[in-house]
Amino acid sequence: MPTATETENGERAPRIAVLADSDTRWKWGGLTAQRLLPDADPARDVDGLLLRGRATPTPRQLREVGVSAAALDEVTVPEFLARAGDYDLLVLSCVGGTVQAMLHGLAHRWGSAELRENGTTAKRPVLVTGYVGVVYEKLADGLLLRNGADVVLANSRVDAERFRDVYAGVGRSTESVVESALPFLGGAPYERSGDRPFTVTFAVQPSVPVDRAGRLYLLNRAADHARKHPDREVLIKLRSKPGEQTTHIEELPYQRLAERIPGGLPPNCRLVYGHMGEVLDRTDLLVTVSSTAALESLHRGIPTAVLADLGVREVHGNHHFLGSGCLTSWDALDAGHLPTASPHWTARNGVVSDGPYEAAFDPARKRISALLGRPTLPPVEPYYTAATAPGYLPGILARHGLGPDGAPTENAVEAPGASGVRRVVRGALRRAARGAYRHGVQRVAPAIRRMGDL
Repeated sequence: MPTATETENGERAPRIAVLADSDTRWKWGGLTAQRLLPDADPARDVDGLLLRGRATPTPRQLREVGVSAAALDEVTVPEFLARAGDYDLLVLSCVGGTVQAMLHGLAHRWGSAELRENGTTAKRPVLVTGYVGVVYEKLADGLLLRNGADVVLANSRVDAERFRDVYAGVGRSTESVVESALPFLGGAPYERSGDRPFTVTFAVQPSVPVDRAGRLYLLNRAADHARKHPDREVLIKLRSKPGEQTTHIEELPYQRLAERIPGGLPPNCRLVYGHMGEVLDRTDLLVTVSSTAALESLHRGIPTAVLADLGVREVHGNHHFLGSGCLTSWDALDAGHLPTASPHWTARNGVVSDGPYEAAFDPARKRISALLGRPTLPPVEPYYTAATAPGYLPGILARHGLGPDGAPTENAVEAPGASGVRRVVRGALRRAARGAYRHGVQRVAPAIRRMGDL
């Protein structure tokens, strides 16, 4: 259980927990907590609760994210719900269905007669959620799954307008929608350095494009660019190592595909890992299909290319950059083109705010401060209920081990006080199952598809 600490003025610092279900969402959630409560000490006041599942980040992924916390614990859904009362603020940094399930679980917990203290209902934590990057698909679905949180963060002015339209369209209050910015923008403004080669960074994505032909095409074009420009360095920035899981399933890792390039990658083209901010420190041109890295790059003023080689398509997410001035092709980049972003587009899409970057979080800080100061908070009321979505909600809750009322089911609850041996065995089984799942996704499924093409 977290211990209470005091701020410089003698007040108790809020206790914060971030529930995350992948490395990317831990990065967003951990940094969001720090932005929302800048006086909080992340090494003292912020706990990371990593939801057990297929994408639970590995120690290497956590080190690469580089977001500090007082503690990082892997938890099940029942364990999270049991610990939720220890905190003043919960950041739900998960996929939409998981956020919806947690909202119902928390609604059940704070609606339970067992949780009444001295005849009054115990105050629940403030609930915050949002998106880890560009919202280019499942807008209504994802937003309604997040409805019920006290604060739904929008990463840009455009997103805030769209979010409010969706909530108003179903008759829900738009008060929870608060415009902010992506919490991981920053870094030094771009300046060309003559102390190193001109560096092109291709930021890959786990599931864009999803097909082998598209991924091989992009990889080969990056290698060709390096061959055509031997004075340049081309970095292929990878998200994960084979066998690791990220927010999205990566069936065809670029590391495996690179092994199939005849003659291998040229000497001035290489695969790299690491923190994206550190890679951008040495980048002169960022190339991607639709990665959030494009927003990080634009925020610094780095020339940023959003590839249209495979089409401008909703499935690829690059349609989000229409009007940005960044859409281009490998042919144009080979010829020396450096895209120039539209200031109007960047201002509306959360890249460059009207004032200092930190000021973008002021509205969210103000709302959260007001919520933390209330003696009680209203009940958690998600949009979806057994009455409004009887054919949708029960399946979401069941997948997370919750019953129709939001209570953990018997098979979802680990026996308290389980022996050390049982915990070790359970952990080993989980790791083996996770490894088998990833092997199936990255090895077996692609092989079956190749056989089907014969």
